[in-house]
Formats: sequence, C-alpha cells, structure tokens
Amino acid sequence: MPEKIHHALVLNLHQPSGNLENLLVENEWEAKEILWALDRIPRSLWEHEDIAKVHLSLSGTLLETLTNQQFQSSVYGIVKCGDLLWHLQNTRLFEILGTAYYHSVLPLIPQADWEEQCTRWQGIGKHVFWRNNFSGFWPPEMGFCMEMIPMLKKLGYRYVMVDSDNVEPAETMRWEELRYQPHIARYEDSEIIVIVRDRELSDAQESGMDWAWFSREINDRVKWCDFHPLVTTITDGDNGGWFRNTSGHGNFWHAFYDEFITNVKNDTTTIRPAFITDYLNTYGARGYVNVQTAAWNTGWHSGKGFTQWTGSALQKNALDEVAMISKRFHAFTAILNPEQKIEYAPILSDIHWHILRAETSCNFFWGEAWVYKCTDDLTYAKKLLDQIESKLKI
Repeated sequence: MPEKIHHALVLNLHQPSGNLENLLVENEWEAKEILWALDRIPRSLWEHEDIAKVHLSLSGTLLETLTNQQFQSSVYGIVKCGDLLWHLQNTRLFEILGTAYYHSVLPLIPQADWEEQCTRWQGIGKHVFWRNNFSGFWPPEMGFCMEMIPMLKKLGYRYVMVDSDNVEPAETMRWEELRYQPHIARYEDSEIIVIVRDRELSDAQESGMDWAWFSREINDRVKWCDFHPLVTTITDGDNGGWFRNTSGHGNFWHAFYDEFITNVKNDTTTIRPAFITDYLNTYGARGYVNVQTAAWNTGWHSGKGFTQWTGSALQKNALDEVAMISKRFHAFTAILNPEQKIEYAPILSDIHWHILRAETSCNFFWGEAWVYKCTDDLTYAKKLLDQIESKLKI
C-alpha cells in the first residue's frame, strides 16, 4: 500500500452561448441553481485554503456570460459575478485548465478550426484569470484524438485529460500502472503528457457518494501500487442535483468534500488533494500510451463512436454541413490578398464566429432538440459568404 495517495479533482463548468440569459427568463429557478452551484465552489473552499485543491475548466461561452456587464446586473442579488471570478483566481485553491471556447467536441469538427477554438479561449482565459500560461487542457466532453497533440503542444500545454476506457499501453503495464500514473502520448514529432480519468470513480463523483465509500474504494484500487499513485476524478461541476442541491445534506461540497478535508486535517487518511502540475514536477510521467479517438461516457453511451452527438441522421447532416461551410470559408480567405483581408476583416470575423459557435457540443448533445442552433448559425455564415463572394466576383 502506498504511503500517500494523490487525488486530482477536476470539474468542468460550461453553459452554451445565451443559455443562462434565456433561463433567467424562461426558468429562473434553474438559472439560480446553476449560478449558486458555481458560486458555491470558492465559498466551500475558503476555510480549507491550506489543503483543498481543485482543477477547473470554464468554457469560453460561460466566461463570456459571467464577464458581461449587462448579465452581471441582471443577476445582482443572486450572485456577484465579479466576486466569483475574482475568487477563482486564487492559485492556492484552483488550477485553471485551458479548453475550447465554444465547448466543441474537437474530433468531430474540422481540424482547421481546432486552433481558433483554443486560442480564443486562451484570449479570454488570460484576461479573466490574470495569467499567461495554462499547463493543462480539458478537451470538451473528453473528446480526444492523437492528431490533437501537435496543436496542444504548439499552444503551450503540458498535459491533457483522457478517459481511462480510451487509453491503451504502448508497452507492458499493470492495470494500476496504466490508470494511476501520468503517461506520454506521441503523434508524429510531438509528445504530450496524458492524465487518466478514473471512469468508475468519476461516475460516483457525478451521482453522489460518501467519504467512507470513496476512501475504501481508492485504497483498494491502489493497494498494489509500488509508485506514488495519482487518482483523477473528472465530472461536470454545475450539472445534476448532487452539485446543484442547495441543501447542505445533499451536496457534493458539504456532504462529501468537507468530510474528506476533515480527515486530511486529522491525518486519518493517506489520500491528499493534489494539483496535477505539482505532481508532475515531483514525480513526472512514465511510459508511452496510445489514446483511442473517443469521448467520456454520457448517460447510456460509452463515448466510443461519439454516439451521443452523432446518433441520428439530423445530427450527422448538421456536422457534415459544419465541415462544408468551414472548408468553404477557409478556402475563400486563403485566396484573398492582404488588402482584401483588411477591408473585409469585420465580415470575415463575423462569419468565422458563427461557424465556431455552430460547432458547440450542446447543439448535438441533446439528440435533435438543439440542432437548429447549429443550422441557424451556419445559415447566417453562408448568407454572408454568398454576399462577399458575389461582391468580389469570386
């Protein structure tokens, strides 16, 4: 049994563009639950600043909403968005992860848009969190493929999150070695560290668990580790009753995390909250792995084949339309001369913005219910492309 078990808690926070604003009008209670779930995170950790450590990924669209002055005014009395964002800058409590601005499942969208999705997030992330570097990358919906590695390295990321069911050893490894150590994945001439999410423990974190079970389960899983294990659990942090519940008796932070921290303070557990960056600085990464192209598990879907986002003809057709319009846009901009690019910069930016927003994962996640949001943005982008091409006679 290892003397010390490192636990990396990772929470994904995302709201699609305009969603919170719409909920305030159409379902105010749900909007309040979400905002309180966000605000509860730093509030639950203030008194544990010497011990607690949490990794957070906040989508660009969520940050865009929380930093909007009009939205801040509309929710005054529910939460103070400025205070919330200020508290999330606390580097003793939070390690902020980079992500894609519109929370797109990157392997499902055109590769030509990957970097723009990620650099746009870095732009708002650097502004909100007052830092220039983000060590870790959260691929939305844990949608990962090996082809992403060169882009992630180019943007300065040290590590990326992957799901345990999608990781395959490239050399001999025991089960616990594969799951509870950081590894290295290589694509062409680029390498990146991969952090492995424990799927089963993450499922429990998402649905509700108590400290005694969690402690027993982790200790049983790592008992044969002859190294310093890193146990990583990753879930949404603002969805589901376990995180939204306003009762202290049925909420992740008060029903589980407080007891976790109490045991750490009393030295009655060998499990310790850890930042991934600190772990890597001390212990590094071991062994090469390959990662299958897939996502994390959602509902009844394993993440293989991206069924959650591609299960119907309508979803597939919309993704095909995304690829077609994106390809057309990039081909068009490639033939413009420098003067034309400057002259038409505002309209080109408008077109690309709508294409990127059309790629939002939520447009496909809810079956066919939100596919219209994708097609609306693509229709607008296509209209502008038609106009500018006609004007330039291209």
